[in-house]
Amino acid sequence: MPKRAKELGALDIKRAAHPGTHERNVWVQAGGVAGLLLQITPNGSKSWILRTMVAGSRRAIGLGAYPEVSLADARDRAREAKRKIAEGIDPIEERKEARAALAAARRKTLTFADAADRWIKAKLSDRPEKSQKAVRSTLTAYAFPEIGDLTVQEVAPHDVVRALNTIWTTKPDTAQKMRGYLEAIFAWATVSKHRTGDNPARWAGNLKELMPSPSAVAKGRAGNFPAVPLNRLSDWWEELGQRDGMGATALRFAALTAARSGEVRGATWQEIDLGAGLWVIQADRMKMGREHRVPLSGDAVAILKAVPRMLGSDLVFPSTRGGMISDMSISAVMRRMQEDAEAEAKAAGLPVDKAGWRDARTGRPAVPHGLRSSFRDWTAELGYDRDMSEIALAHLVGSEVERAYRRTDMIERRRAMMDHWARFLRGEATGRVIELVRTA
Repeated sequence: MPKRAKELGALDIKRAAHPGTHERNVWVQAGGVAGLLLQITPNGSKSWILRTMVAGSRRAIGLGAYPEVSLADARDRAREAKRKIAEGIDPIEERKEARAALAAARRKTLTFADAADRWIKAKLSDRPEKSQKAVRSTLTAYAFPEIGDLTVQEVAPHDVVRALNTIWTTKPDTAQKMRGYLEAIFAWATVSKHRTGDNPARWAGNLKELMPSPSAVAKGRAGNFPAVPLNRLSDWWEELGQRDGMGATALRFAALTAARSGEVRGATWQEIDLGAGLWVIQADRMKMGREHRVPLSGDAVAILKAVPRMLGSDLVFPSTRGGMISDMSISAVMRRMQEDAEAEAKAAGLPVDKAGWRDARTGRPAVPHGLRSSFRDWTAELGYDRDMSEIALAHLVGSEVERAYRRTDMIERRRAMMDHWARFLRGEATGRVIELVRTA
C-alpha cells in the first residue's frame, strides 16, 4: 500500500519556500488528496499541481496559483478533477475546449466598425494614404451610423440594405463602391474567424433580390431628384415637424431656404445675421464659386433662434461631437418618414408602393435635394420671375455678359417670395396659379 503524504495545513503552505540551492522548481506534497502538490519556483511563486493518471498516462493538471487558490480550494479542485477522470473526462482537454470556445466567442464580439478598421490596415496598407482615407470616409459617413456598433456576426442582409439605402438611389457610384467594401470586410471577418455563415453583402442571390439593380437606379436617375409633390408638401411639413434631432432641424431649415444639403450642414453662425434675417454663404462653399445671399423667412429665423449653440463649435447644425453632421443624417430623416408611412399603409391594408412622399413622375421616394425641385415647381406654378427663382436656388442665370452687368440679386423680392413659400409649407397659402407682375 503506497505511503500517504502528511496532510499539511494552511500555515505549512504559507511557510513553504524554495531552498535556493538550485534554479529548478520544487514540489511539496500537500496531502489530503493523492497527487496534490504545491509547486514553488526559484523566485518564490507558488501554484497547485495534481499529478495523476489519465487514460493510462501520467498527467500534471494545473489547479491555479497560490494564494489566489487556497489549500482548501486546491483540494476541492483536485477531488473534482479526479471525479471527472473517473467518469472518463480528461480535465486538460476539457479546459482546452473551454478556452477555444471562449476565444471563438470573443472573436465574434468584434464590431463592424472595428472590423473595418482592421481590414483597412490589413488589406489597404499598400494603397496611398489618400485612398485609404477615402474608403474610411465613405464607411464612416454611410455604413457606421447603421451597422458600426453591430458585431460582424450579427449583421444580416437587411442591415446591409438599410445602410446602402441611404445612398443607393442618390449616390449610386458611391453606393456600389461601399457594397464592395462591405463584402470584402465580411469576407475578411469570416476567414479571420470573427463570423460564420454567408456574406451579408454579397450581391448575387442575396442583395440582388432585395434592392433595385444599379442599371435600374441609373435609368431612374436620368431625370431630377425625386421630389415631394406640391399637393403633399404641407402634409410632409407637418410630419417633419414631429421629428426631433439635429438632422430634422437642418432639414426644416434646408426646406425653408431651398438650399443644398452641404450648404446647410456647413452653415456657421458667422454667416448668419439674425437681425437682418440674412444668411450669406461665402463663395468657397458654393457649387458655382460665387457668394450667395439667402433672405430668411420668419420661420427660418425662428429655427435658428431655437437651435442650441454648442460650445467650441461655430456650426449652426453641429453633430454631437461638434463637427459637421453627415449628409446621411439629413437623408435618414426623410427615409425614416417614408418607412413609417409605408408601415402605416401596410397595417391599414393599403398599397405600400403608393404610400408616403413619392415623386409624381417616377414614384420614387422623395429625397432632401428634391425639395429644391419642389420649390422650383412652386415658383413656376405661381408665376414668380424665372430669374429670381433661379437665383434663389443659387443657379447661374443668363450669359456671362448678362451676369457681369447685373447689379442686384433681388434680395428683397426674394424675401417676400421665401415668406410666401414658408406659408405654403405650413398649408396657409394655396398653390393656385396666379400671374404676378414681372419686371422688364
